Amino acid sequence: MSSKSSDAFERLVDLTATLRSPGGCAWDRAQTVETIRPHLVEEFHEVLEAMDVEDDEQLRDELGDLLFLIVFIARMAEEGERFDLTSIVEGIDAKLRRRHPHVFGDKEASTPEAVRSHWEKTKLTEKSHSGRTSILDGLPKDFPALLTARRLQEKAAAVGFDWDELSDVLAKVDEELAELRVEIADRRAEKYEEELGDLLFAIVNIARSLEIDPEAALRKTNLKFRRRFALIEHRFRDRDLSKVGLEAMDRVWNEAKALESDTKD
Repeated sequence: MSSKSSDAFERLVDLTATLRSPGGCAWDRAQTVETIRPHLVEEFHEVLEAMDVEDDEQLRDELGDLLFLIVFIARMAEEGERFDLTSIVEGIDAKLRRRHPHVFGDKEASTPEAVRSHWEKTKLTEKSHSGRTSILDGLPKDFPALLTARRLQEKAAAVGFDWDELSDVLAKVDEELAELRVEIADRRAEKYEEELGDLLFAIVNIARSLEIDPEAALRKTNLKFRRRFALIEHRFRDRDLSKVGLEAMDRVWNEAKALESDTKD
């Protein structure tokens, strides 16, 4: 970290301490780890949104908000004599050095796959992971399902449980889709959820094989849907949208697609 960056970070740490001091901000002093949790989740998702729209100014601002909350939580922990910011930094420094022996030691790992394999195996030997019995353990219970699926697959792949070729993954998707079609044709509603889950899991495997974050991909598709539907709403703003009809709305939808294509070109 440069001297300029170090000074800026130190000012943020001091500012946070001031906000939490008796003469500081009443709102900041009233916060606890539990009350700040929703703000942490919100800021994290705002960072992701800024990344999705590729807005560097927004991303810089949102990363600042997230960084402040990290420092803020560390300050609360220090006040409770639980741990402090220094121990956080020292802990991640030691962990990253330990998990990168190919950089800071004498191990060899020349591919991302080899690095991932070593990373997952090393985690199982660490004291903080001593209660885990499976390489698949340790994922947060409130992770989004798509992210959980991707991480489960990555962990299994790190020890060799993985498809050899993308074509195998694509074939698995075709297989799972065919099984869902059979259940739908037979009207076995009790099987729909299971088969759909299998299909989604297989699709996540495609994303992983293509080195795409499925959660990010779906977020971007959600944004695209919002943009295109907004054009429909604007075009028929003086009419009851429920009475416009699918055909007319679909024409506007296709116009929106064409506009996006022209913009990209």
